Amino acid sequence: MNATLKKNISDLAIFGGSPVFSKIRSTSNLFKPDQDNFFKYAKVIFESRRLTNNGELVQQMEQRLTELHQVKHCVAVCNGLWALIMTLKCIAILGKTEVIMPSLTYRRMADITAWLNLTPHFCDVDINTLGMKPEIVEPLINENTAAIICAHPMVHLSDINGMLALAEKHSLPIIFDSVEAAYASYSGKMIGSFGNAEIYSMHASKFLNGFEAGYITTNDDELADKLKLMRGFGFRGPDNVEILGLNAKLNELHAAMALASLDNLELQIERNKKRYFKYKQELESLEGIDLVEYNENEVRSFKTILIRFNDKWNIPREETIRIMHKENMLVRPYYSPPLHAKKTEYTTITGDVSNTNILKQSHLLMPCGEFVSEQDIEDITAFLRFIGKNSAEIKNRL
Repeated sequence: MNATLKKNISDLAIFGGSPVFSKIRSTSNLFKPDQDNFFKYAKVIFESRRLTNNGELVQQMEQRLTELHQVKHCVAVCNGLWALIMTLKCIAILGKTEVIMPSLTYRRMADITAWLNLTPHFCDVDINTLGMKPEIVEPLINENTAAIICAHPMVHLSDINGMLALAEKHSLPIIFDSVEAAYASYSGKMIGSFGNAEIYSMHASKFLNGFEAGYITTNDDELADKLKLMRGFGFRGPDNVEILGLNAKLNELHAAMALASLDNLELQIERNKKRYFKYKQELESLEGIDLVEYNENEVRSFKTILIRFNDKWNIPREETIRIMHKENMLVRPYYSPPLHAKKTEYTTITGDVSNTNILKQSHLLMPCGEFVSEQDIEDITAFLRFIGKNSAEIKNRL
């Protein structure tokens, strides 16, 4: 059923009507690279009979990612979560206990510190960019601060130069969580070489699809060497355990998928841009909703579509989500609930999060990625116009 055929609110799926889409339109990227190219890489694995343990394809992938991010080192690991745990383990100041991070970020970020017996110290974000900046973070720094995790938000970036200056001022290590900035530039310089290290995910939902994978970029030779040892049980040479390690290696098949995705990188960006500009065009005239726009003067992936409800949108966000889910539009609230609002089995510390408390109900991730067409976007935005126009009647019936 096309969204334009919704004649009255009884046509809404939540009230028993047929959904706009017969199949789910999700917020995941799910980019599928050229299949023949993937099998070309996979053939190398079977011919070499080397399936894992720093194989040829992993090394190829690491080299290409160092070039992409304009950085000295790339260390591939099994996923983004362990990339962050390992990096934090390596750089956190010994004897210190707190790690500053935003509350409005990845839902498992605080758990990462708990794995290392460290305490997450939640900070606020900028009301406009949703990112971290020094004047918000500095009041939280104290004698127990072990490190800063500066997580880039979706669409925008945090204040990188400001955060780097703050870390240097207080002699603190800083990691940039660049999962949502995997292909981006800051003042013309590619993301990847800022801070002590940057971490990335190559889950199928992310910009680069490695099925499930992650990596760390850094210009620090010693850190890169330590991370490579740590991902492989701490071994340096046969039976020689040099440091405490674990098994976080990336296997060759995942590297094959990531390499195929890298080969199709420009194609993916071209498709992402078409979807983004289609949303931008359709949302311009939609009262109550603002598109969170990319900085088109910098390098961007245009992967994620994020909107903000303003005061003219009369249906609460959670009800809007419920209505859209029934239409098979699998929209998602932006990092909700924030980390400071979640119950945990471990101790947390919360600073001033007044902006976060405002933002936690205002933003929504829209359907995007390879399973969303420009026609789908027309249908989605037409549907939003319909429920916006009929909001009073819909609220009464709900």
